[in-house]
Amino acid sequence: MAREGGIGIIHRFLTIEEQANQVLKVKRSGSVMIENPYQINDNQSISTAFEIMNDKEVSGLLVVNSESKLVGILTERDVLFESPNSDKLVNELMTKDVVTSKPNTTVSEAKEILKNNRIEKLPLIDDDRNIHGLFSSQDILNTENYPDASKDKKGRPLVGAAVGVKGDFLERTEALLEANTDVIVVDIAHGHSENAITTVKNIKKAFPNCELIAGNVATAQGTEDLIKAGVDAVKVGVGSGSICITRVITGSGVPQLTAVMDCAEIAKKYDIPIISDGGTRTSGDATKALAGGASTVMLGSMLSGTDESPGSTISKNGNRYKIYRGMASLAAARGRKSKETGLVDLADDLNDYVAEGVDGFVPYKGTVTDILKQITGGIRSGLSYCGGHTISQMQDNAEFIKMSGAGFAESKPHDVDLM
Repeated sequence: MAREGGIGIIHRFLTIEEQANQVLKVKRSGSVMIENPYQINDNQSISTAFEIMNDKEVSGLLVVNSESKLVGILTERDVLFESPNSDKLVNELMTKDVVTSKPNTTVSEAKEILKNNRIEKLPLIDDDRNIHGLFSSQDILNTENYPDASKDKKGRPLVGAAVGVKGDFLERTEALLEANTDVIVVDIAHGHSENAITTVKNIKKAFPNCELIAGNVATAQGTEDLIKAGVDAVKVGVGSGSICITRVITGSGVPQLTAVMDCAEIAKKYDIPIISDGGTRTSGDATKALAGGASTVMLGSMLSGTDESPGSTISKNGNRYKIYRGMASLAAARGRKSKETGLVDLADDLNDYVAEGVDGFVPYKGTVTDILKQITGGIRSGLSYCGGHTISQMQDNAEFIKMSGAGFAESKPHDVDLM
């Protein structure tokens, strides 16, 4: 998401450590210069090196001695035909003649050194061989291949993380901020509640510089109350998601475009952005949400069948699908309970849990990049139809009208057999 100019939010149904580690993985994945590269001691075993590389999802480790001085580098090429259980020592297989550079090396200088020496990794060390960072050829290529990437001040991908309103939310927020999370999202189904407002106030009191989003709400009053509590953005949408049945089960909710327009009107008075979360099935839906006052759109089902989405691809009736699970569904609740306790009584769950979400199959869609290109292309066309070059210009120019059922049918392909 960040490489394509957006931002992904790490969900909160993980331990604090697991969620913080997910954030760290994102930050490391696109950092032009890795500040704290993974290391291994030269007298440790190759099996330990395999464990670290697999756990951290990296292709190499810097090798240090007992004084933490750089003495070599161990990459996948060095252990290409070694057993993962090998008891050989790292210093037996590591590359000892390592090309290095000074700590103040620029990206362009690092690129030339990598190119001229035909290497993939360039450690940065001082005169005493203390490690100050690492340049990777792949990371430099990523900066060139993804010019529109969303980055923080250090050139790392933007990433957010969600917290709840009960239990460890302050401890979780602290750990996430220490992991350099760019934005915290107070993410619950009913954001216009005392718990949500109190949580926002407590987080802002403890971490005043934290960028904070909260939701979900569907009314102007809910938006205003969260803004007064201290949020930096409001997430709008109740019951509009493709796997959400809140409106059916509880009778509560507001049609998404109506909610966006109502909430945007009050948010504009405070100069606070809103996020349209849910109900986006096409790029046209995203364009309408933006024209209606949203500053950005949060996607779920549109990305659920991609390679990068959770879960494996399955085959059904000759077609490929992925399972898309609502986090308020019975299956998701049982999964969380099983992870927490190790035991699940299905009968108890069926009797006690009132699901507000469902599970379903969604067609396999390929990569997130391909989907985002289609969405952003549609939005750009929407801007042009409204005579705008920016979202704010589109919002100024857009005019909404009521459409009949016949008009909606006319909007779709008709009078042809689709190929």
